[in-house]
Amino acid sequence: MSQGLPGNTPGRRAVLRGSVAASAALALPALTGAAPALALSGRPRAAWGVQVGDVSAHSGLVWVRSDRPARMIVETSATESFRNPTRWQGPLLGPAGDFTGTTRLRGLPSGEQVHYRVLLCDPDDPRRTGEAAQGTFRTASERRADGVRFLWSGDIAGQGWGINPERGGYTAFEEMRRLDPDFFLCSGDTIYADGPIQPSVTLPDGRVWRNVTTEEKSKVAETLAEFRGNFRYNLLDENLRRFNAQVPSIVQWDDHEVRNNWYPGQILDDTRYTEKDVDVLAARSLQAFGEYFPVSTLSSGDSEGRMYRVVRQGPLLDVFVLDMRTYRNANSPGRQVEDPVGILGREQLDWLKRELSRSRAVWKVIASDMPLGLVVPDGKENFEAVAQGDPGAPLGRELQIAELLRHIKHQRITGTVWLTADVHYTSAQHYSPERAAFKDFEPFWEFVSGPLAAGGFPALKLDGTFGPEQSFVKAPTRANVSPAEVPPYFGEVEIDGGSGELTVRLRQEGGGVLYTKVLQPGRVGQ
Repeated sequence: MSQGLPGNTPGRRAVLRGSVAASAALALPALTGAAPALALSGRPRAAWGVQVGDVSAHSGLVWVRSDRPARMIVETSATESFRNPTRWQGPLLGPAGDFTGTTRLRGLPSGEQVHYRVLLCDPDDPRRTGEAAQGTFRTASERRADGVRFLWSGDIAGQGWGINPERGGYTAFEEMRRLDPDFFLCSGDTIYADGPIQPSVTLPDGRVWRNVTTEEKSKVAETLAEFRGNFRYNLLDENLRRFNAQVPSIVQWDDHEVRNNWYPGQILDDTRYTEKDVDVLAARSLQAFGEYFPVSTLSSGDSEGRMYRVVRQGPLLDVFVLDMRTYRNANSPGRQVEDPVGILGREQLDWLKRELSRSRAVWKVIASDMPLGLVVPDGKENFEAVAQGDPGAPLGRELQIAELLRHIKHQRITGTVWLTADVHYTSAQHYSPERAAFKDFEPFWEFVSGPLAAGGFPALKLDGTFGPEQSFVKAPTRANVSPAEVPPYFGEVEIDGGSGELTVRLRQEGGGVLYTKVLQPGRVGQ
């Protein structure tokens, strides 16, 4: 089945699209991405756009980047006219944070459209302000009848496929913006720090893919400046800036924010790197990630400094954002009969079990940066995700997932759904104890979508330990197929406020719905 884009009927954000688009399309600094000079004339500029992240019923986190030292000021209003706005004083933006900053908004009305504008003021003369950068977002509704609708995907600027002006850049973001979701869940691989972008790539049919290039994207990222430049690279795309100004985000990371298939304690033998200690690279990337995304647990005013968190979206939905990268053990053949560290680490697993038990939301979306039952190899012998290809009883990292699934069953936790990206194709898997070697869990669904702007890859094998059955898959038959040959994939989740039904749609760019699944509320298993 297929479903086209909305027609000419204005959505709830349509009235702002003209001003938001104009704000997002401000001229950008030179493509070198160099840190701003400290003695530029004129007024501070917010040319990299604005973002809002981790929006809940009454709060949200606004992001901006200046071109020089500035004081961040946010004004919010119920209308685009900004009559009698509420003013929020944000931080001083300077070189220590690469001239980025966030301001936390609190006490917002639930389920309402919030119009905001960010002003950058000269620290020495507050009367000198640059042109306001505008955006809008909707707070989560505490009224069940309002429903919830969001999109998810991941994998941006991977395998050498960057911003191609001849193709309009990252056009999938424009299509997603027009769908006007409540928020966007970015499931990791937000950058490819280990993937340099070359000026051009010749396709198998002889066509030439031409990339926007920058100095920081000419090599693998090792320094903090290079990681920052990788995050800036994507913001050169006007589609993404326009999307950010309209759609709030919930963002997590995976491996390519640092390096392919990395794990803590790893020492690299990759000749491209002079810094061989992955822990050093990961710390630099995490700092840059927190500077360039509005993540509540990574913001300057938060002491937790972690990626995993719960973002509550009213009575219908809680989003449990996992970090399967920071706390994992080393990639291995995965045959251990005991594995206390696993892929989540003990502390994160206990947190997830506790928070799932506490949740009163109808649906609990587990935002996983890696799939559960797909066999993701790391070289000839080791494995990168949870599954390792042995269809028998849980071993290695599967032991931790078995513990979690057992907890969900015995605590009678209803409405769990797993969403991920990572593998560069789209699919739907149903897990059932009737087909599984491990029996002590209730059936559940896992949905995969991506990439948004990276190479496509063939489908992976399934591991039978938790009894997956693939009801849908769409993937290329060869590795690293360009976005010119295979369209970007993203998913849509809609929760009906009346029935509580959750509908998943796997989409591809161009308006097509590839697959639809409707799940019923109030059930431990599906």
